[in-house]
Formats: sequence, C-alpha cells, structure tokens
Amino acid sequence: MARIAIITGAASGIGRALASALVARGDTVVVADIDGDGAERTAGDLARNGPGAAAPAVVDVRDAGAVQALVDQTRERHGRLDVMVNNAGIGVGGEIHGLLLAHWDRVIDVNLRGVVHGVHAAYRVMTEQRSGHIVNTASLAGLLPTPGLTPYATTKHAVVGLSLSLRAEAAAYGVRVTAVCPGVVDTPILDKGGPDDLPKPALSGHAREFFRQVQPRFYPADRLAQDIVRGMDRNAALVIAPATARVTWYLWRYAPFAINRMAARPLAWVRAAFPVSPAGRPGPAAGAVPVGGRDAGPD
Repeated sequence: MARIAIITGAASGIGRALASALVARGDTVVVADIDGDGAERTAGDLARNGPGAAAPAVVDVRDAGAVQALVDQTRERHGRLDVMVNNAGIGVGGEIHGLLLAHWDRVIDVNLRGVVHGVHAAYRVMTEQRSGHIVNTASLAGLLPTPGLTPYATTKHAVVGLSLSLRAEAAAYGVRVTAVCPGVVDTPILDKGGPDDLPKPALSGHAREFFRQVQPRFYPADRLAQDIVRGMDRNAALVIAPATARVTWYLWRYAPFAINRMAARPLAWVRAAFPVSPAGRPGPAAGAVPVGGRDAGPD
C-alpha cells in the first residue's frame, strides 16, 4: 500500500532526494519547506515523474503551530500519516568565540526544536492509528566530536538521543523511529553560509574546504536517500552512511583517540585560515591563500 509521507526541508538536498525515492516507490509525499517556490518546483517535478504523488507545502519548522497544522491537514486529506521525516536543518560553522548567541538560538530553533515540533505533531497521530514511522535527520556529527561545528553537533547529538529514546517508547504503539546520521553529503547546505539575517561566521562560504580536510569526496544525496529507504524497510534505529562514516563511528567507539586526531585536522585548518584577532574576533590571516577562488576570510 502506498504510504502518506511528510518531509520537511524537502525543496533541496537530502529532503528532495528522499522525496524522489518515495514517490518513485508509489508513495504520496508532502514536500514541505520554508522555501515555497522551491517546494512548488520540487513537488511539480516529482508529480510529473510519478508513479506516486507529490504536493507542496510552506512551513517554518520553528513554528510549532504551523507544523501541527500541516500534520493535521495531511491526515484530514488522506485519512492517515504513515511517515514523518523531520529533515529541515541549517549549519553554522566556526569556533565558538566567533559566534553570537543569535547563531546558537537559530541552530537550536531549526535543528532541534524543529524536530521536536515534528515529532510532537506526528507522534500523537501515529499512536492513535497504531502505526507510522518517524525519521529524524541527524548527522555523523551527532555521534562524534565535531570541533568547528559545535552548535550544529550539539543539536545533532540531541536529535540522536531524542530518536533512540522515543524509539524505545514508541514500539509499544506500533510506531517506528529512525535517526539518519550521514557523513558529509553533497547538498546546497554546504554553500549557504548560514542564515542571511545574521552576521556571517568565519566558515561562511568555506564549508566544502573545511569538510575536505577529513572527507575528500562527498556522498551523493540520492544514494543516501536509498540508504534511508532501506533503513526504513528494516526498521533500523540508525542509518549511518556511507561505509566510511560507519568505519569512523566504529573507530570512535573503540579507539576514540584516533578520531580525536582526525577531528583536529579541520580545526587546525580553521585556525590557520581564520585566526583570532587581539579583540577575540576571527579575522583573515595575513597573506592568506585564496580558498575556492575567494580570499580565506569571513564574508
């Protein structure tokens, strides 16, 4: 039977790839995103390709009422909700001394509270119908130390904890819960540079160079989408991909000192490219080597 799914942050990246994979299986997907035009384009493309169906929805996951309304409308229209994918997220990179509390607040509001809002809205529906699957997009940064991305890693660790704890509760009600913990995936989030309405931290525009210190090749979103679908079919607690990410996770569990050394590499790159001025704010290095066609300094 075709499933009814909501995917947040589905206009691009992992969300779009997963929406495409589900529609290709014949499912009906609500393509939800804060970018209304992007949601319209994505839903239109997927609906034309079929065999499943897709419809757009505009939602800001920071707004609990809006997320609840989306879930309620979807259930009213289709009679049930089979899959809720809390995927919307943002990244803010840089050392802590270069970030404002506003950066922390935004990352927590989107990456953590946004997931909580989706879980809160969907879980009530799924426990009533005694079926359903909640999928929360976390990250390998939710399993390992990730200096240079501390606010992001903080929220992703929380999403993993939320997912595993809820999974234990939800089984009695026929509800499944999966956390997705990929390595670096090649998506537009790598190029966005953080929220437009906040000051740009040091790593804005340089995320690709940062992540290449530890992962030279980024994982394609469509391959991750297939991993997620298989994980859902198997009711996996965690989907960790690609294979190199799983190896890194195993190393962290059994030889954490090795991962600590690996984590120091991108941090050393950050400190060389964005040293701290006497005032305690990051600034471009004197004579910095251009990175990715641009000076290695803040936007």
